[in-house]
Amino acid sequence: MNEIQTVPLSILVIDDEPLARRRLLRLLGAMPAVEVVGTAGNVQQACSMVAELSPDAILLDIQMPGGTGFDVLERLGDHAPAVVFVTAFDHYALRAFEAAAVDYVTKPIESSRLRTAIERARLAIAARTSAERVLELNETVTALRQALRKHETQTGDLWIKARGEFVRIALDRVVRFQAERDYVRIHVEGRSYLHHESLASLERRLDPAEFLRLHRSSIVRRDCIVGLKQAPFAALIALLSDGSEIRVGRTYARHIRPTTGERSQPD
Repeated sequence: MNEIQTVPLSILVIDDEPLARRRLLRLLGAMPAVEVVGTAGNVQQACSMVAELSPDAILLDIQMPGGTGFDVLERLGDHAPAVVFVTAFDHYALRAFEAAAVDYVTKPIESSRLRTAIERARLAIAARTSAERVLELNETVTALRQALRKHETQTGDLWIKARGEFVRIALDRVVRFQAERDYVRIHVEGRSYLHHESLASLERRLDPAEFLRLHRSSIVRRDCIVGLKQAPFAALIALLSDGSEIRVGRTYARHIRPTTGERSQPD
């Protein structure tokens, strides 16, 4: 045990929030036999640094620009480090983490909990081969994705990161989702939140019975569609309950007529 405790542990910190990274660096700096080899703030940077630095362990945030912590895990390859998740999911989701073969710390991060997670990572490295960690991570990613999707479906909630904090949004309050480059603007009863996720990725987590794709850049809640109006060149405009108007893409027009009960007129 003493030998395990004194072996230097190289760690890469992966979190898109500068404040969170600084706190992790400060806490890790107070721990013996721990060496922080670098920090990363997005998925692409994280994958590059893992390949370049080959850290013994990574502290991995779940939601980041350009993807999620799960995307990082899926790209780790044959030399997987030990993984400690950094998460702000609530206690229901944490049950999924507890059932998986990986440790986690919750935000705001407590020093004692982080120390425990680091020691568990140290023991895991000593006890398992790289190939065993790869297999374990693949199983963990699958289990976590399934558990978190089930959790979101059961609760009707969406967790997003806004201004450095995680916010829970009830899906039945969402009027529409609007793509903004690599982000999604979530419109909720007079407010909006900018979320780090692609519209296509978000759509996979939505119930198609509740939400409808109207355009390549727009998804709306079905019961928020209050009317349709004709636009030039035979286009359609969907009128929403919040007063907004969304142009219906030609590819998606065939889906909205049955939804609203409108019947096509003969030529």
